[in-house]
Amino acid sequence: MRSNQLNHSILKLAIPNIISNITVPLLGLVDMMLMGHLDSVSYIGAIGLGGTIFSVMYSIFSFMRAGTTGFTAQAYGGNNHQEISYGFYRSMGIALIATVLVLSLQRPIEWIAMQLLNGSDEVLRFTSEYFRVRIWAAPAVLSLYTFNGWYIGMQNTTIPMVIAILINAVNIGLSVLFVNVFDMGVAGVALGTVIAQYIGLLTAIIFMLAKYRQYLTPIEKKILLQADKLKRFFKVNTDFMIRSILLVLTIAFFTNQSAKLGDDILAVNMILMQFFYIFSYFTDGFAYAGEALVGRFTGAHDHENLKKTIKYLLLWGLGLSIPFTLLYWAFPETFIHLISDQPGIAEQARPYYIYMILIPVITFAAFLWDGIYIGATAAKEIRNTMIIASLIVFLPAWYFLMPIYGNHGLWIAFLLFMVARGVSMTVMAPRIWKS
Repeated sequence: MRSNQLNHSILKLAIPNIISNITVPLLGLVDMMLMGHLDSVSYIGAIGLGGTIFSVMYSIFSFMRAGTTGFTAQAYGGNNHQEISYGFYRSMGIALIATVLVLSLQRPIEWIAMQLLNGSDEVLRFTSEYFRVRIWAAPAVLSLYTFNGWYIGMQNTTIPMVIAILINAVNIGLSVLFVNVFDMGVAGVALGTVIAQYIGLLTAIIFMLAKYRQYLTPIEKKILLQADKLKRFFKVNTDFMIRSILLVLTIAFFTNQSAKLGDDILAVNMILMQFFYIFSYFTDGFAYAGEALVGRFTGAHDHENLKKTIKYLLLWGLGLSIPFTLLYWAFPETFIHLISDQPGIAEQARPYYIYMILIPVITFAAFLWDGIYIGATAAKEIRNTMIIASLIVFLPAWYFLMPIYGNHGLWIAFLLFMVARGVSMTVMAPRIWKS
C-alpha cells in the first residue's frame, strides 16, 4: 500500500473509533456534572469509587475484546473464514461463563470492595448503592466485549461507533432523567447505565444478523474444541488478562490513595483523571486502528505494510498530543468549572494542573503501542511491559514520593508509570518483529 492509502486506511478505522470513544468520557463528564451539582462532594467520590470497582472487575474479562480483535484480524488477513467464525464462538463462550460467575459472586465482590476502598462512611454508602444497581449490566457489558472486538477485527469500526454512541446517548439521557427529574441520585446514574448497555447489546446482535449472517455457521464441537487453537486462545488471553488487571489495579490504587487524602482531594483527582480519559479515548481511536491493521498484516505476512503502519500510527499519536497539551494548558479552569461548581474545587485543583498538561505528551506512545501489540497478539510482551511499569516503576515511586510530596507524589508516580509503559514497549518492539 502507498503511504497515502495506508494513512487513509488508518483514518478510516480511527475516526469512527474516536467518535465513539468521545462519547465515553462525555458520559463520565455528565455523570460527574450530575453528581457535582448535588449538595455534597461525596456523590463525586462515590461515582469515582463505584466506577473503579467495575473497572477492576471487568478488567479480568476485558481480554475478550483485545484477544478477539487480534485473532479475528489475523484470520481476516489470512482469509481464514473458519477461524473468523470460531474465534467469535470461543470468545462468546467465555463471555457467558464470565456472566454467570460475576452475577453469582456479586455479594462477595461488593463486600471485598467495601473493605479495600478508602472513603468516608457517606461515600461508601453511596458507592454500595451504585454497585447494587449497576452490577445487572454485567451480561450486556461482557457480551459487548466479544461483539466489538470481533467487529474491529473485521476492519469495521463503524458498527462499534454506532453502538457506543447509542449506548452513551441513552445513558446520558436516562441519567439526567433519573437524577434531575426522579431525584434518584447515584442509583439513577447506575440504572441509566444498565438500560443503555442492554440496548447496545440488542443493536450489536441486529448488526450481526443483518451484515455478517454468513459467519454464523453451525457449530462443530470438534473444531470449537480443537486443542492447538484452544491452547493458543487461552495462552494469549491469559497474558492479556494479566496486563489488563495490572493496568486497572494501578488506576484503582491511584483512586484509593486519593481517597486516603480526603473527600476533597478524591474529588479533585477524579475530576483531573477525566482529562486523562478524554485524551486516552482520542488516542485509542488510532490504537484500535492499529489493532485491526497490524492484525491484518500479521495474518497476511505483509511485513512491509506492518512496519509502515506502526510508523504512521506513532506519528499520528505525536501530532494528536500537541493540541491537547495546548488546550489543557490554556483552559484548565474552564474545564474544571464545567464539571463541578462545588466551592473551592477549582482552587484546590490549581496546584495539580501541571499533571493534566503533561498527560498527552507523556501517554500517547503507551496507548498506541498497546494497539500494535494487541494486533500482533504479542501477549507475553505486553504482559511483561505492564509488570515493569506497574510493579517495578509505579509502586516504588508511590512508596517513596507520596509520603514526602503527598498528592504531588501520587501524580508523579502515575505519570512515571505511563512513561515506563511507552519506553518498555518501544524497547521490546524489535523482538516482536523477529518472531
